[in-house]
Amino acid sequence: MFPELTTGRYLLQEIKDEDQAFIFEGLSHPQVIPYYGVSYQTFEATKAQMDFYRDMYVNNTGSWWKIVSRDGGEKVGAVGFNNYNKQHNRAELGYWLLPKFWGQGIVTEVLPVVIDFIFHQKRVHRIEALVETGNTGSEKVLRRLGFTYEGCMRDCEIKNGAYISLSIFSLLSTDVLK
Repeated sequence: MFPELTTGRYLLQEIKDEDQAFIFEGLSHPQVIPYYGVSYQTFEATKAQMDFYRDMYVNNTGSWWKIVSRDGGEKVGAVGFNNYNKQHNRAELGYWLLPKFWGQGIVTEVLPVVIDFIFHQKRVHRIEALVETGNTGSEKVLRRLGFTYEGCMRDCEIKNGAYISLSIFSLLSTDVLK
């Protein structure tokens, strides 16, 4: 059974097939996709992302949740982890919000329960977050939550025909036990 997580203001629920329109809204939004790793031009193409969410959970390589307001049930974004490597006890964290919800402390509120789940339920030792350079909002959130900046992988990926650099942040299970 897919785990549901909660915070004071939000429910973190399984992303289901009927959420495809919401996922398309986020991953095609011109303000979301500049710093996000994937984007979709059509609703139909977003099916690949829906398959990714389902396959991750089925294959035990990650879990992603939609973030739903407890007050009204509005879907505001998504958060989760992927690239879970059981052999090395590490996973990669990711998140996005629809722009009208930016600046409301949502990511800062939901990430701690996801991090707790990753550390205590999945027994992961290292959580990584890769942030495209220039995405200062995400960098600030990660630093506020105790992540360590480890460096920058310069020109490590190609996006829209140009090289991009990714900053690496990490949080170790021992960091939260200090």
